[in-house]
Amino acid sequence: MFDSSSYDNPTPLARADTSRDVLPRGVSARTIRRRLQQSGLSARCPLLGLLLKQNHRHRRHQWCDERRMWVAEWNEVIFTDGSCICLQHHDGRIRVWRHRGGRMLNSCVMQHQTNPATGIMIELLPWSARSPDLSPIENTWSMVAQRWTQITPPAATPDQLWQRVEAAWSAVPQEHIQSLFESMTRCVAAVMSNNGGYSGY
Repeated sequence: MFDSSSYDNPTPLARADTSRDVLPRGVSARTIRRRLQQSGLSARCPLLGLLLKQNHRHRRHQWCDERRMWVAEWNEVIFTDGSCICLQHHDGRIRVWRHRGGRMLNSCVMQHQTNPATGIMIELLPWSARSPDLSPIENTWSMVAQRWTQITPPAATPDQLWQRVEAAWSAVPQEHIQSLFESMTRCVAAVMSNNGGYSGY
């Protein structure tokens, strides 16, 4: 049964912002980091996730419940997606202080909004809104990005970038892609156990 009470009171979050402007007088950023580490916190990049309201969680839970017994059926699904790949790399990452195992707490997730896209979409499977974590193509893009950033020299033109992305895509082993399909059963179970929340996949 869906229960929304587990996310109404998120655990307090310590932002990994230890600039001198926000520190008490006489306390260094290094001291703050050391004390946080002594209490069992580590500076980690937050899980990026779409904002999930109660109705989103309910629909995600329902979607997963309807497919909780699927195994071979996932091999019949075509997953599609797009990704933005830039010529110049910019880190710009934000970190949060959290305990080990706290990655999916609401307080450790950077929620963001997306604008609806226009265009034509062929819907092969009814899809739960705000659920990119339920699509293995997201992890495939991560594998591709990891490979193309290792190709040297860096791309200097859009054509070179496209060639490197194609090469990186072709280099992803088929067994890795198959393992993502096989993980769908665990992903669905994770969403259900998290009351429609983030799967962690």
